[in-house]
Amino acid sequence: MNQKIRIVLIDDHNLFRSGIKALLSRQADFDIVGEAADGLSGVKLVEQTKPDIVLLDLDMPVMNGREALAQILSVRSEQNVVMLTVSEDSEDLTECMRFGARGFLLKNINADFLVDSIKRAVDGDNVFSPEMTARLVQSLIRPHNAGTGSALDTLTPRELEILGHLAAGHSNKIIARQLDLAEFTIKVHVQNILRKLELSSRVQAAVYAVQHKVPQPTAH
Repeated sequence: MNQKIRIVLIDDHNLFRSGIKALLSRQADFDIVGEAADGLSGVKLVEQTKPDIVLLDLDMPVMNGREALAQILSVRSEQNVVMLTVSEDSEDLTECMRFGARGFLLKNINADFLVDSIKRAVDGDNVFSPEMTARLVQSLIRPHNAGTGSALDTLTPRELEILGHLAAGHSNKIIARQLDLAEFTIKVHVQNILRKLELSSRVQAAVYAVQHKVPQPTAH
């Protein structure tokens, strides 16, 4: 697997974009296939290049990051998009995650964290700056969750086990490897978990699992 990870950068600050491009270009397994200075140009660029991952700013001219995210995922629902922004607003965070963003990173992260986050996101993990994780948990607590405690009883032992893996932030690929199951089987289990718990994303499922103290897998 020596194929490079193809990356598109969408950010209206030329200096920041140039710095990120220079940083990522030093990674042997990364390939910057395009960059754009506004959301609309970015959407068109993603359609043309079909990258493995998009790093997307929030506040941009012509079309902001939220609108660009929605446009990109409406055309390519499987596209990995990670928000890279200065915004620490909880509403920005939850809106982007509900749209389908793979992660939400602040621009103050260090280089190693960014590189690792890109690789994890491409592997199917959700990635967040540390300070945004607590905000995500707080913002995704739904008012009616208090009455859904018995919903866990509808899960099979295998589904409960997989829910614990979701709480640990594991991708379908990692769960499949650890449980010795096909990745497609894990995908079906996750869909069943979301349906039974009346949740709309694996991020919400992870938060739900933490709230209800679902056991997470122990590391070996």
